[in-house]
Amino acid sequence: MILAVVVNSARATRAVVVGLGYVGLPLVVEMVRRGHQVIGLDRDEAIIANLRSGRSHIDDIDDATIEEILGAGFLPTSDASCIAEADAVIVCVPTPLSKDGGPDLGAVESVGRVLGERLTSDTLVVLESTTYPGTTEEFFQPLVEARGLRVGAGLSLAFSPERVDPGNPVYGIKNTPKVVGGVTPECTDRAVAFYSSFIDTVVAAKGTREAEMAKLLENTYRHINIALVNEMARFSHELGIDLWNVIDCAKTKPFGFQAFYPGPGVGGHCIPIDPNYLSHTVQARLHYPFRFVELAQEVNAGMPNYVARRIQDRLNDEGKAVRGSTVLLLGVTYKANIADERESPAVPLALKLEAMGADVRFHDPHVDVWNAAAHGDPERLLEGEQDLHAALKQADIVVLLQAHHEYLDGALDGVGVFDTRGVLSGSEVVRL
Repeated sequence: MILAVVVNSARATRAVVVGLGYVGLPLVVEMVRRGHQVIGLDRDEAIIANLRSGRSHIDDIDDATIEEILGAGFLPTSDASCIAEADAVIVCVPTPLSKDGGPDLGAVESVGRVLGERLTSDTLVVLESTTYPGTTEEFFQPLVEARGLRVGAGLSLAFSPERVDPGNPVYGIKNTPKVVGGVTPECTDRAVAFYSSFIDTVVAAKGTREAEMAKLLENTYRHINIALVNEMARFSHELGIDLWNVIDCAKTKPFGFQAFYPGPGVGGHCIPIDPNYLSHTVQARLHYPFRFVELAQEVNAGMPNYVARRIQDRLNDEGKAVRGSTVLLLGVTYKANIADERESPAVPLALKLEAMGADVRFHDPHVDVWNAAAHGDPERLLEGEQDLHAALKQADIVVLLQAHHEYLDGALDGVGVFDTRGVLSGSEVVRL
């Protein structure tokens, strides 16, 4: 049975949020606003220094909000001794893919060991880092129990998957339902009570594995459906069918259909990564493939190469070779209207075009310097074009990769654009 709990008032909690990125910092904001005493723990001294100075490092939180929560008592620190005094510890550290395709639990392990050394009895610990089913109880729990504390005997342990959608103007931490599953029913109850103090609706899962699997189901669903329309985009182009119009028609059906859209690939901290956790777990534990995920990964990972071939075809139509042509990429972030570049499909596309001899340039209102160090080339930083109008004139082909607002207000009117997002119109626009 799933229990939805509507927010109730609760006593102030001394909470430590471990990891102050796109997941942890929004949590801090809502917790502080509801009267909790919050310490933010992060090993990155630059992040700590910026926060103490009132500067935000993520898109969805401005500097004024940081000043607000600092004034309300928020303390950013890299000193883990604060854990000993906490009523609740929320762990929001990254879990990227490892070389074998499973989650890299190095950060989770490090935090678990620190908690095992410093936790005191009667503390609630919640893991929010996305991972495979079983991680909380099989991997994380032994670490936090290392000094003799026992879950269910004073110590409470739960898993609650993060559902952050950077740049979403409607849904944030407070009004996105929060799934929580504890190791024991009592752990679940305590975690539900805590989250209910600052989140509108909390949903109690049967246990930690169900909560862990819920996040993977959500993103695997999206991953597979994006792959479906990406595959359809390829053969629709060959058949002379406007897939964008097809989707517009199909979504008029008020039931049984949800619109997904093709693009140059998938990016971000969830869609390209989370389904692989599930596929890896099925393969490692049950010894058979999760074929839906593997096929979706193949299709989505192949889209940058497909876009490069389409760019080559467009240049050929104009009597130009890719080699020596100037290709202007518009938008190199993984999502519209944010500065986050994680797993952006712009990276493999740019590398492919450069391998073909193109002069690759980019413009992005949210990115001044494209940090190639994060993309395999520590010697190279690509500076963005500052003058969009001049850059458009100099380009042999213009490729819209991300539908930032700045590109949709008429800035590209009359410009020949290869539109991979299906957001532009006009006789000069060619869609994916």
